Amino acid sequence: MNFRDRRPHDLVIGVDVGGTKTTAWVGETDSGPGDSPVAAGHAGPGNPRDVGFESSFREISAAIERALSEAGSTAPPIVLCMSVAGAGRPVEQEHLRQWALSRRIARRVIVTGDAEPILAAASPNNVGLVLISGTGSLAWGRAADGRVKRVGGWGYLFGDGGSGYAIAAAGLHAAAHAADGRGEQTLLLEAMMDQFDATAPDELIERVYGSAATRKRIARSAQVVFEIATCNDCVARRILEQASAELAGMVTTLSQKLGFRTTTAVLALAGGILMNQAEFRLSVVSQIGMDPNLTFDVPCPAAGALVIARNAAIQ
Repeated sequence: MNFRDRRPHDLVIGVDVGGTKTTAWVGETDSGPGDSPVAAGHAGPGNPRDVGFESSFREISAAIERALSEAGSTAPPIVLCMSVAGAGRPVEQEHLRQWALSRRIARRVIVTGDAEPILAAASPNNVGLVLISGTGSLAWGRAADGRVKRVGGWGYLFGDGGSGYAIAAAGLHAAAHAADGRGEQTLLLEAMMDQFDATAPDELIERVYGSAATRKRIARSAQVVFEIATCNDCVARRILEQASAELAGMVTTLSQKLGFRTTTAVLALAGGILMNQAEFRLSVVSQIGMDPNLTFDVPCPAAGALVIARNAAIQ
């Protein structure tokens, strides 16, 4: 049977609402966890903590409409699961759920934080550990008895160690100290000036604190630190060593809280830093002591949101 001929109640949809983009995947209830979506839709950043709920609603709607349009469906799916960065509290999740129900996007709506679908995509029994390092960072896990714990994820001001923002901020810190002469000389100074279009070191102040330099824009500058580290710049390499140690420490602490042995637990990895920096990812996993065979990359958390939606539909 062609997908376009299937009954509307066969459809489910999973949406990953992130700080950089929003991705919606449409699937069928009888598909397997590893199957590709039958349609996908994309929109802009939807983290309500960053853009506000109204903007978040617009981006979620756009991604879903594009996915359903690609699927050739005009009827709502039976289950919608939205995993939303910046909506870790029940009150935020309920606000999103009620909005989706009022719009009749689906018959049933599930809203989770951004970590749950990552585990769902990697672990068939939904038990294990999650480590995210993108713009921000977080370690999250669920034990077999249902206990859920998290470590990190306190936000960019005082709790996103090992994240893109933290790495970029450390690189800017090192550049400023080098410019002052109170720190080691490093290629990061010139590289950060190039990154922010500054012709002199003191221009970094205006460029970094200006209205155009959003948190996401600064976090993207972590790429500069990775590039300079390949030039055997000791300062850049130390920044990355500290960042990988921060992430490894988060997972180790979380494992202890949940009573996991890191050598036997499933670890799901996500976020732009971990997905795009292979050497850095290997360093983190090695420091944790994880079994590589139990470590899984989840480049698109919408896959896990779709798994949650599908499981809810067939229960």
